[in-house]
Amino acid sequence: MIEFFNAYIWDLIWTLLKIFAVIVPLLIAVAYLTLAERRIIGFMQLRKGPNVVGPFGLLQPFADALKLLSKETILPSGASKTVFVIAPMLTFVLSLVAWAVIPFGEGLVIADVNIGILYLFAISSLGVYGVIMAGWASNSKYPFLGAMRSAAQMISYEVSLGLVIITVIMAAGSLNLSDIVRAQQGLWFCIPLFPMFVIFFISTLAETNRAPFDLPEGESELVAGYFVEYSSMSFALFFLGEYANMILMSGMTTTLFLGGWLPPFDVPILNAIPGVVWFALKTALVLFVFLWVRATTPRYRYDQLMRLGWKIFLPFTLFFVVLVGGVLLGFGLLP
Repeated sequence: MIEFFNAYIWDLIWTLLKIFAVIVPLLIAVAYLTLAERRIIGFMQLRKGPNVVGPFGLLQPFADALKLLSKETILPSGASKTVFVIAPMLTFVLSLVAWAVIPFGEGLVIADVNIGILYLFAISSLGVYGVIMAGWASNSKYPFLGAMRSAAQMISYEVSLGLVIITVIMAAGSLNLSDIVRAQQGLWFCIPLFPMFVIFFISTLAETNRAPFDLPEGESELVAGYFVEYSSMSFALFFLGEYANMILMSGMTTTLFLGGWLPPFDVPILNAIPGVVWFALKTALVLFVFLWVRATTPRYRYDQLMRLGWKIFLPFTLFFVVLVGGVLLGFGLLP
């Protein structure tokens, strides 16, 4: 009994260490993604961006965090206070727990479960609850309109995301994310499934409420959308949740279409580089495209957003699922 208890304690400690090994670098990445976004967009618009706090502006995220921590947390008198406080926490926590099944390298994953892709899809679908709770609990028309927009938008594009993921599952023959990466040895799925890769990336922009699909927080109509009543650290949690979701979606894109931890070519010099480095570089590249799109594209109208999701992406992804299934069945490649 004592030996079993000791083994359980050591297992628990080891799991906690793995969780901290993922969450701490992720939080640092989120902090510096906010700086990278402002710097990159600044350069694209021929200006410098933040460059005063610390050398090259590298301490700017810490200055932002200190500013938000020192501000007063304001609870609107008409708000449903419990739901109002829980909403940003839920958004932030959901953006972190999804990383449990993302493989960073061969064997480097917190939980290598056989239904990892279903877990990812379930967690990303739950993200809409934090937004709806924030909009409803604020008891104000602008947050409520922003929350309704976000709910409709996320549900619309999750349909396309699900169909895209089905094509990846058929090509890999597994729901395990590590097996999906191994199936891309020699040929990443972004090449044979290129149309699905493009639709998946555009859908992740809509899923994370990023430009040009940032209608839930459209300043010109809704002031700041669903978090207009939030301040201090409650606002910061929404902010961190959005950027953590960006990194999560980039990690999913890397895992499903860009070979995960695999190098681009099977040569000794590239194989010598650790898989974690390849995963980080590919994720950073996808994140750069996220920022590039924001700097160069105007915001969609809401009717255009819905038409794209339901009248273009949905029929196309349905057709491509049938096409991929037919090709794999015809050539005897289905597992």
